[in-house]
Amino acid sequence: MTLTAITPVTPDTRSVCASALAQLRPGEPISRDAALQLIRCSDDDLPELLAAARAAKERFRPGVITYSRKVFLPLTNLCRDYCGYCTFRRDPGDPGAHTMTPDEVLSVARTGETLGCTEALFSLGDKPELLFPEMRETLRHLGYKSTLHYLEAMCELVLRETSLLPHPNPGLLSAEWIARLAAVSPSMGLMLETTNVSLLASGKAHDNAPDKAPAKRLRTIEDAGKQNVPFTTGLLIGIGESPEDRVDTLLAIRDLHDRYGHIQEVIVQNFRVKPSIPMAHCPEPSRGEMLRTVAVARLLLPRVNIQAPPNLSAPYYDDLVDAGINDWGGISPLTPDYINPEKPWPHLEQLRLRTEAKGFALRQRLPVYPEFIPAVTAKPGLLSERLRAAVDDHGLAKITRAA
Repeated sequence: MTLTAITPVTPDTRSVCASALAQLRPGEPISRDAALQLIRCSDDDLPELLAAARAAKERFRPGVITYSRKVFLPLTNLCRDYCGYCTFRRDPGDPGAHTMTPDEVLSVARTGETLGCTEALFSLGDKPELLFPEMRETLRHLGYKSTLHYLEAMCELVLRETSLLPHPNPGLLSAEWIARLAAVSPSMGLMLETTNVSLLASGKAHDNAPDKAPAKRLRTIEDAGKQNVPFTTGLLIGIGESPEDRVDTLLAIRDLHDRYGHIQEVIVQNFRVKPSIPMAHCPEPSRGEMLRTVAVARLLLPRVNIQAPPNLSAPYYDDLVDAGINDWGGISPLTPDYINPEKPWPHLEQLRLRTEAKGFALRQRLPVYPEFIPAVTAKPGLLSERLRAAVDDHGLAKITRAA
């Protein structure tokens, strides 16, 4: 599997980047041209770029970096997509192939509740029953018509039986399914990953992964916007895209947010090599690439929450604070990162210490961000009741355990 080459920084790049930085206007999103210049900035210009991004973060969310304390629920790892970087997915009969039972879901959620978790993150393969008769039989045995029907029921189960709030990541969704899941979860997510359609070609990262078509994913994100559903999305860097592709992916997200105002969080996630994947010999994004991409994301989206997973940038993850993130994403004291199991979450006490060393307080949020909570709680029902019980006066997680 081959990746698109990253154009190297040249001596002329520095003067161009310095010019782009000089044109920054506090609180205003940068242009595509400026973003293209800055995402290729030289190492000499990188400190100035990071300073601009950190200043933009402080105008948006001063003094605080947030995280969500969660349990990770891999509802099923059967999936009809075969992405070149994925170790999560399985075929029926593969070692580790598993669909959680309702008892397993509830057991993990209740244990997480005792550890102060407030988010139940549901991750699962995209409609595996369309490819695998074994999944259809599993669903029949459980009493559900489809994986999405089962997900809906498990979100409702967690909502009813625990204090945790579900956050599902089920893949592509119709407008109808967005509405159904929004009734049992305050937010949901789908990574756009990239707008580069060439990665669907043979031998590329999304070869044999039809659900990764950018147009399909953009449609789901837009349909969520039309229904005012708080939505998490983002990009995956290092899978064969160019720096220009990264900028264009961020701009596609910005365009949807400008129209609907529903993007609660943009994740900048970096590809990590694993020995068993088709992309096992592909290069990972460098520290500099990650910092440049996060900083440009902050400057393109100055009033949107920007997150980068700390476990995927260890040991330098605290440098991401300098690039303008205001959130660490979901961190679990109980369950591993099933998508990247070889990369453990940082211990929460270490995360706090390293965040504070950068000059920020670490605060626990809910799976839905503060600015989106009033709209969700305005709708009557169990979801609104659970959310009201979980939120504090600042829109963050109400802490009932010992610090």
